Amino acid sequence: MTRKIKFVCTPAIIAILVAGSVHAASGGSMRCGGHLITGENRRGPTQYEVLKKCGEPTVRQASMWIYDKPGRPKKVLHFDGGRLERIEG
Repeated sequence: MTRKIKFVCTPAIIAILVAGSVHAASGGSMRCGGHLITGENRRGPTQYEVLKKCGEPTVRQASMWIYDKPGRPKKVLHFDGGRLERIEG
């Protein structure tokens, strides 16, 4: 008796891997269209660069910006000296 391997589970496996990689990247980063914004580097992007790639934040309070768009996770960006320091959410 021979067994045929079905590739029905392949899309499910791919979905799990993609979801896992998106979740792993979401800790200190956020997606804006095709751009990945991260504050984990020593020299994060400037406020201008984030604004150009992500658009106007929902709330802007000096060194803290909040992106809270419908259907997307809330992200709080912290800037130091005009450069992105970290992302929460």
